[in-house]
Amino acid sequence: MAETPAPAPSAPQAPGKRGISPKSIVVWSLVALAGAIGWATLALSRGEEVSAAWMLAAALGSYAIAYRFYSRFIANRVLKADKNRATPAERLDNGVDFHPTDRRVLFGHHFAAIAGAGPLVGPVLAAQMGYLPGTIWLVVGVIFAGAVQDMVTLFFSTRRNGRS
Repeated sequence: MAETPAPAPSAPQAPGKRGISPKSIVVWSLVALAGAIGWATLALSRGEEVSAAWMLAAALGSYAIAYRFYSRFIANRVLKADKNRATPAERLDNGVDFHPTDRRVLFGHHFAAIAGAGPLVGPVLAAQMGYLPGTIWLVVGVIFAGAVQDMVTLFFSTRRNGRS
């Protein structure tokens, strides 16, 4: 009687790595669909009456997809982020220049520091070229330029002991 071969061992997965669950696929597909419908409505709608809800759906859908997938790519593949690496505030804590701070407070400080001319450029661009090119410029610019530049700058600053 011939014995059946033992099943081949499954490929080992790296710790912390999991496949994408079907539920996650459905949720992110719906987010992408909502953003795509928002963009399609903005692009194909004729006349002056377009609800701001479509612009909001397009922007939030785009931001959510970029946050979930593009930011993970930048953090893991480009910057090689390590959550176990101590920050300068933890290593050089002197109570004056370096002090561990709650992330919500840190976000507020960072947001106030980077605003710059952004709130001025968007409305001027929209007035010159129309709301759709202005909206596309802002959303795509935030995803591919602003967010990446801020993230890379903060990572490099962290790796250089808080120096800019």
